[in-house]
Amino acid sequence: MTDLILPDKPALELYNYQKNWVQDDSRFKIAMFARQCGKTFTSTLELALDCVKADMAGGRKRWVILSRGERQAREAMNEGVKLHLAAMQAGFQAYDYEWEAGIKALEVELPHGSKITALPANPDTARGFSANVLLDEFAFHQDSRAIWKALFPVISKPGLKLRVISTPNGKGNKFYELMTGKNDGWSRHQTDIYHAVKDGLPRNIEELRRGAGDEDLWAQEFELQWLDEATSWLDFELITSCEHELAGDPTLYEGGDCYVGVDIASRNDLFVIWVWEKVGDVLWCREIIERKRISFAEQDGWLADVFIRYRVVRCCMDQTGMGEKPVEDAKRNHGEYRVEGVLFTLSNKQTLAIHGKEAFQDRKVRIPMGNDALRADLHKLKKVTSDTGAPRFVADSDSNGHADRTWAGFLGINAASGEDVKIEFMELPSKNKMEQHPDDYDDWFSERGCF
Repeated sequence: MTDLILPDKPALELYNYQKNWVQDDSRFKIAMFARQCGKTFTSTLELALDCVKADMAGGRKRWVILSRGERQAREAMNEGVKLHLAAMQAGFQAYDYEWEAGIKALEVELPHGSKITALPANPDTARGFSANVLLDEFAFHQDSRAIWKALFPVISKPGLKLRVISTPNGKGNKFYELMTGKNDGWSRHQTDIYHAVKDGLPRNIEELRRGAGDEDLWAQEFELQWLDEATSWLDFELITSCEHELAGDPTLYEGGDCYVGVDIASRNDLFVIWVWEKVGDVLWCREIIERKRISFAEQDGWLADVFIRYRVVRCCMDQTGMGEKPVEDAKRNHGEYRVEGVLFTLSNKQTLAIHGKEAFQDRKVRIPMGNDALRADLHKLKKVTSDTGAPRFVADSDSNGHADRTWAGFLGINAASGEDVKIEFMELPSKNKMEQHPDDYDDWFSERGCF
């Protein structure tokens, strides 16, 4: 085994807020870091230093990183732990192994036996280790209270340390309780984007703010505010509870029945197609197609491609205003029985919004994880009361549209709520194939309802 060497001069200078965290040796400590502030880099540095120091003294340290999902666990390991250990010339070995069915553990081991393991968090993994623990992005863990209930008896063993880091995600989770507690033995750190930039972090605040796309998203994830979300139809905690790292990947389509929502675009609005696949009783987002400033002909083309690649049982489209012609074309091309136009009346929008929210509340949908534009779009929809007392659903318009993704998703959920019409799924022939064998496709349009 090679000797462990700590560099005389650090490869990267830490900012003061990072130093404060790394140098705080409290048994229980918790931090709220803004996005773009290097949470993963800072929190994993402490673990790497602790293990290297133990190894150099001939001892062993054991750390476990419990992340929200496998992607986040891999990020913590590859973009944090391994980089730090390599900079320290620690001579580590890295392993991947099946922790249990469907759960992969990522691990590094140092020459004298110190280990750092990263894996997705759930109550079982939380109680399966007797080790120091880092809870990464804890506010976003599904069922954070159950994880905490399983973890704390384990971590209560004398000498073990617990670190908890996250950005805020509403007030209904265990992270909020821990972060806002007082006189309970916890060491608390808080670094918003303004604090980080003041300490030297090179970030353009105004550029980040514009890119956030939603003032509430900016307030929560960059200014670290605990939001009162009474007016938001879907609050951030509800949105993130339905996120999954496998959602939104078209290559994972299993060949099942699909339901599609289409928000037609005119002028500068966002054109959106949302594809849901029904797996059991859960709708999995397979693809969200977003295009801006495209013609109706191009919109027709994108929808035709979706009907080619997926077994589309039902498609609901926004028929309001300029949507009449696209809906008419879609019915002609893909079949009256598969395409339904929906007028965005106050009553219909209320029905779509209610059914959509119920699907989120019942966790009957899975949406892409960590998509800020999608989170902002879903969150910007608000329920307000008109002067007449009637409820209305509105969304502020910005460069990302006015909840176009949200309405496309709700239209798809509505499509799935109707009576299923079982159809034979047949991939459309290529233009070249039709030209080479014209006799085989004389009645294609009249029989199949599409080109």
